[in-house]
Amino acid sequence: MKIAIVKLSALGDIVHAMVVLQFVKKINKKIQIDWIVEEKYKALLDNNPDISNIHVVNLQRAKKKKSVSLLFKEFRQLRKIGHYDLVIDMQGLIKSAIVTKLISSKKTIGFDKNSSKEGFSSYFYSSSFEIDYGLNVICRNVQLVSSAMNLTITKEELKTKKSFLYSKNIYFEENISLNKKNILLIPGASNNSKCYSVKKLAELTTLVDANFLIIWGSLIEKKMADKIKSIAPSVNICGKLSIDSLVSLISQVNLVIGPDTGPTHMAWALNIPSITLFGSTPGYRNSFVTNINRIIESDSTVNPYKINRNDYSINNIKVSEICNLTKKLLKTT
Repeated sequence: MKIAIVKLSALGDIVHAMVVLQFVKKINKKIQIDWIVEEKYKALLDNNPDISNIHVVNLQRAKKKKSVSLLFKEFRQLRKIGHYDLVIDMQGLIKSAIVTKLISSKKTIGFDKNSSKEGFSSYFYSSSFEIDYGLNVICRNVQLVSSAMNLTITKEELKTKKSFLYSKNIYFEENISLNKKNILLIPGASNNSKCYSVKKLAELTTLVDANFLIIWGSLIEKKMADKIKSIAPSVNICGKLSIDSLVSLISQVNLVIGPDTGPTHMAWALNIPSITLFGSTPGYRNSFVTNINRIIESDSTVNPYKINRNDYSINNIKVSEICNLTKKLLKTT
C-alpha cells in the first residue's frame, strides 16, 4: 500500500502530525509513506525511517512573488510524483486540499467542513471526517489517520512514543556545559502575543543553577536574546541554527522552556523535558502533556478558533511558577 501525507507547514504543526508515522508502520511495516511539504521544512522530515520519499513544494515562494506561473508550475509537478492508494490532508486548508486533489490517488481523505479552519477544503476530498476543531491537535491528527486507515492509536501509546526527529550531523555547541544541567530558552514565536517577557526569562536564569542557552531565528528574536543577555550576562546565545542543527541541539539539553512555537514542540517529539508557556493560545489543544512535557497557562479564556493577538496574558505567568516546575523537571534528567 502506498499513502501520501500532505502537511505543508509550519514547524510545530508538522511535528504534531509526524507522530502518526510510527503507529502506521507498527501496524504494517510494508506500507510506503511519502510526505508532501514546503521546501523550507523538508529538513524536519529528513532521515525519518518511516518516510520513504519527501516531495517538496514551493507554494510560499509563489505567493511571496505573486507569481501565477510559479504556482501552476508547482501544481504540474504534483501530477508527476506518482500514484497512491490513499492521500491524507492533515492540514485542512484550501491550498493543502488542492495539493491533495492534484496528486494521483484512488482515495483522498481530510477533515470535514465543520472540522477545519477553512471548511471549503473538504469539497476536494473523496471522503472526510468530523473531528472537533477544538480538540487537542495531536489527538485530531491521530483520529484522522486512524479513521482513514482503520487503526487504533491510544493516548497511552502516545505517551510512550519513540522519538521521531533525526539530525544528519551532531551540532557542537561550544557553550554546552559538562558540569551543569543545560536549559534551552526560546524567547520568540510567530506573533508577539505568544512571547513571554524577556525580563522575566532573564530573571528565571538567576533563580536556577543551570547553564542557559538561547536560540533565535530572526532579527527580532536575536534582539530579544541580546536583551536577556544584557540583563543576565551568564546566558549563552547560540548562532542562527538550521533545522538539522536545532534537532541536534535540543536532543543534547536537559530542558527546553519556551512559548507555543515549533522548537518547543520539538522537545516533545524528541522526548526531552519541556515547559511550554501559553497565553493567547490554548495549552490543552496545542500540546500533549506527559510526565516530562508540561505546560503553564495564563488565566486567559482562549478561543481555539481564533488567536487574540491583543491577549498578552502570558506575561501574567509568575516566574516563581516556572522556576518551581523547572527544578522539578531537572530532577528527572
